[in-house]
Amino acid sequence: MKFSKGKIVDMIQGSKEWHNLRALRNTASEAPVMMGKSKHANRSDLLKQKATGLPPEINEHLQWLFDKGHKAEADARMLAEIYIGDDLFPVVLDDAEGGYLASMDGLTMRGDIGWEHKLINESLVAQISLGHLDEHYLIQLDQQFALSGAEWILFTASDGTDLHCKHFWVKRDESRFAALEAGWDQFNEDLDDYVPAETESPKLEGKAPESLPTLVVRASGIVEASNLNEFEVSARATLARINTNLQTDNDFADAENAVKFCTEVEKRLDDARENVLGQMQSVDEVVRSIDGIKEETRQIRLKLSKAVKEKKEARKLEILNISRQAFADFIDKLNVAKYMPNINADFAGAMKGKKTISSLQSACDDEMARAKIEANEIAGVISTNRDYINEAWADFRFLFNDFEQLCQKPVDDFEAIVKLRIAEHKEFEQKRLDAERDKIRLEEEAKAKSHGIELKPEVVLSHMAPKGTLNNDNVFSVAVGAVTKHFNVTQAEAIELLDAIDFSEKRAIALKSGKTVEGAEMVTGKTSILIK
Repeated sequence: MKFSKGKIVDMIQGSKEWHNLRALRNTASEAPVMMGKSKHANRSDLLKQKATGLPPEINEHLQWLFDKGHKAEADARMLAEIYIGDDLFPVVLDDAEGGYLASMDGLTMRGDIGWEHKLINESLVAQISLGHLDEHYLIQLDQQFALSGAEWILFTASDGTDLHCKHFWVKRDESRFAALEAGWDQFNEDLDDYVPAETESPKLEGKAPESLPTLVVRASGIVEASNLNEFEVSARATLARINTNLQTDNDFADAENAVKFCTEVEKRLDDARENVLGQMQSVDEVVRSIDGIKEETRQIRLKLSKAVKEKKEARKLEILNISRQAFADFIDKLNVAKYMPNINADFAGAMKGKKTISSLQSACDDEMARAKIEANEIAGVISTNRDYINEAWADFRFLFNDFEQLCQKPVDDFEAIVKLRIAEHKEFEQKRLDAERDKIRLEEEAKAKSHGIELKPEVVLSHMAPKGTLNNDNVFSVAVGAVTKHFNVTQAEAIELLDAIDFSEKRAIALKSGKTVEGAEMVTGKTSILIK
């Protein structure tokens, strides 16, 4: 859906009505998240938020930052107005038809200059010093430009004081709008197809290490007191409840805690074993029980340690393969799939540095969206170029057997190539036709001269004899002109036709019947020619 200039709505930013409207629109502040360029949120979370209608949770620290930013914005407004030399008014711009919204910190009354304020930080100071803002900020400004119609936006980073205040002018660049529109189109498609992820399994409710009974063994040649049986039952029950089938982030977190638990149990059993052996020479049953529990605990620890690593790698590979296949299926469904180039969807690169399953999935989802947007842009160019030939120049499709090599050209460049190639083809055909006509004319002149007639193509009947004059040459010349004009044939064809007629015989018949030559009818085959 293309942007159109938004209407200013009478609404206070931050009000309940404003929040309700934001929930129904694709907003400028959400645009960087949608494009996978946000520093603070990911695209998957935005999809979930839009699909469920549940707003993101705001913790105390985040709320503190918001409050600090709002105060700095209010204090910096006057600084910006002095810098611009005009008053600024906060506005909410609604493109209801397109489904877009932009809430601007300020806009002049003429609407030619906008203002966007951000809380100052070292990164912003560095960007402004270098004269280029990150996409995280530029994408938001793109949507503000589109809905406001402004030519310039003053980007200000400050803490509300003149001492810590940096200004940066950003100029309207409509060439960036197409990518933003394509991004929102793809986001809306993904939103229509959104299926909430399955709720992750609750954490294990097994006994924590400290909940096991304290192992007590006292011996003096014989075991005097022991709760080993109770400890063994409790330990084995706890070990049995440990999940070793790892799928979700919670599973992996539980497994890592379980590994620590098992390590502690092993240590406690070692300590108990050493204590028993120190008190007595041998108590075979106690030692066997302790060794058995310890070995079972060790095996689970080893299994979980290995599983954490292997399962995480397996899930990572599964996410990677599913993403690659999903993108391949998307390309295959494009109506110009056979012309599509190879789109580099770097899912493996996007997953680098991600530790949790959810972050791995989110990274692939963001890369999927980026690659789909790129593919749709290319497919749009190919479709436009293909339709241009099929609709405007269908009779010349044979000139573009190399369409696969040309189809990705920018639309204007492609149209110029098409027109040039067709013009060259028409010029070549015209020269070929002119050559054929020259050849035919020479052949006609040669045949005419063989009958003593000097033909001129521009005057078909120039050799018609004066009225009352009669001879074979005059009659033949008149007949050639008449046949050429009446039947729309070449002079050579007319001469060839008339060569088969015996004029002396026809003229004799006409004279004997008392008719003049002007009224004589000549018949050859099925063709009847009346000379007038």
